[in-house]
Amino acid sequence: MAKKTTKRSKSSKAKTARAKSSRAKTARAKNSRKRTAKPKGKSSTPKKKAVKKSKKSEESFVIRFVRNFVRRMINNMFAKKKNIKLGIYGPPNAGKTTLANKVCQDWIGEKMGSVSKVPHETRNVNIKEEVTIKYDGKEMGFNIIDTPGIATKIDYEEFMGFKMKNKQAKARAKEATKGVIEAIKWLDDVDVCLVVLDSTENPYSQVNVTIIGNLAARDIPVLIVANKTDLKKSNIKRVENAFPQYDVVGISADKGKNMEEFYESLFRLI
Repeated sequence: MAKKTTKRSKSSKAKTARAKSSRAKTARAKNSRKRTAKPKGKSSTPKKKAVKKSKKSEESFVIRFVRNFVRRMINNMFAKKKNIKLGIYGPPNAGKTTLANKVCQDWIGEKMGSVSKVPHETRNVNIKEEVTIKYDGKEMGFNIIDTPGIATKIDYEEFMGFKMKNKQAKARAKEATKGVIEAIKWLDDVDVCLVVLDSTENPYSQVNVTIIGNLAARDIPVLIVANKTDLKKSNIKRVENAFPQYDVVGISADKGKNMEEFYESLFRLI
């Protein structure tokens, strides 16, 4: 009996030793994993930020590439044209014909059309071909297209307020309506467009939004001309805020103010 007891005690001691050894190995393994584990929290943030920066830089590169590609395509397209069709659009009495006259006087020494305080003085599309404009050592040929003022509604009674007789006012309203239709049709045939707005008026009008919407739908390059800056109520910033997607240049076509910047903006657009 004594011998059996001794054997059992030895066996028990051996099992206990093995268990201790196993626990020791497990503890060492845990410590090892802790030491080799990747740090959490703040230390991993820089890598995430680096990835985000990398993505942003890739996106900006793609945007720059697309913009440059489109610009080259437009330049190549216009380079093949002998004369660029420059449409002048805007609401009535914004100064479209006044601007057309100023450009033509600057480069060919003659006017393009008559102007008046009465709305819809221009009731037909007028074209002046082969007008060569020079700026900063460059020159471009234009066919200038002066269009009637765009309006959503033309009421003959408006003309009667300018001392027109009933018959004359109705005839003018009819001609002005035909002129608006003709101007809209010409949108499909212009290469570049100047949108002339009265900088003293609210730019958020239905007419202005309609004009800009039609041009945007056709992907026509646009320069917005905030005219009548010589008047006290002029507010170019308001025009810029209304149409932030386009370049805006402020001028006084009547006084010939800031025309140098106008030509610079025109050449930059093309």
